[in-house]
Amino acid sequence: MPVFALDPSVAIGATLADDMAACRTAIRAGSKSFYAASMLLPPSVRVSAYGLYAFCRLSDDAVDEAEGHRGAAVARLERRLTAALAGRPDNHPADRALAEVIARHAIPEALPRALLEGLAWDAQGRRYDTLSDLAAYAARVAGAVGAMMTLVMGVRDGHALARACDLGVAMQFTNIARDVGEDARAGRLYLPRAWLDEAGVDERAFLVDPRLSPGLQRVVAGLLTAADGLYARAEPGIAALPLRCRPAIRAAGTIYAEIGRAVEANGLDSVTRRARVSGARKAGLLTGALLPTGRRRGRLSAPPLPETAFLVEAVLSHAVPAAHCPPPWWDFSGQVVRVLDLIEALEERDAFRRSAPS
Repeated sequence: MPVFALDPSVAIGATLADDMAACRTAIRAGSKSFYAASMLLPPSVRVSAYGLYAFCRLSDDAVDEAEGHRGAAVARLERRLTAALAGRPDNHPADRALAEVIARHAIPEALPRALLEGLAWDAQGRRYDTLSDLAAYAARVAGAVGAMMTLVMGVRDGHALARACDLGVAMQFTNIARDVGEDARAGRLYLPRAWLDEAGVDERAFLVDPRLSPGLQRVVAGLLTAADGLYARAEPGIAALPLRCRPAIRAAGTIYAEIGRAVEANGLDSVTRRARVSGARKAGLLTGALLPTGRRRGRLSAPPLPETAFLVEAVLSHAVPAAHCPPPWWDFSGQVVRVLDLIEALEERDAFRRSAPS
């Protein structure tokens, strides 16, 4: 029985509200970290986010659970996506919700197609020689989702999209570092082969009998370091989002980064232990995400990663109907960013005054 499942009783004749409610229920059961962070989103954005993530998660689970028939599972997902893009989704809450989200937010076809391409790589059992090769995979299964979420929040600026892709790749690197043993026992190994060779880890022997070793610990530590660099690169992009969306994205990033800290606290043992962030710690991080932040690291204008550039270009080259175009005042490279930064600075000052002893 899949961990992530949508209520099949929500069928033809269901309203959009019914579909989104089904997606929300499924996300709450199957993706607790995303669900927790999503509670900080404005309601209108949150509803679309549930529809988007429901299809992404459903797709991931469909391939994982297909075992020897993963290629066929990807082909079925391709057909379902084609139908949703054409406005004729399959009779399933996630498909109908996806069709609505794609149409409402003018999401280019290349983004959800990239996600399914990454799942096809999983179905093929593809391995990754270098960190760049792994980033290309992460761009598809996570960076594409970050780009789609940015569109759901009403942002089509290239710099903001690049930072969203950075965050998605960082999160995927964290997931891979956390799940080394679990993946190996399922016959999967995502860690860069060049790193494993350098660390003296025989990948074939490891897949047969996953064991912790100092070399493997160094590889996991290196991947977490790469993730931390991308979290820092992504951070300036939060300021390019609508003010009410910033806490949720900040929370998502900090919760996932904390998973990396939990891996470290476990002695970099991702083979016999699974790193977890407690509910109390998540609550603290969510609360912290609501507070004004200090100086941001990195540059909003940094170019996209070579592995994610195709996602940014797909959005920038996508013809957007006038109804989807942001109003003229929504100029991320100009005055509005300065105004939003001023608001955040004023909030920081007010928060400092309230916390100072009288």
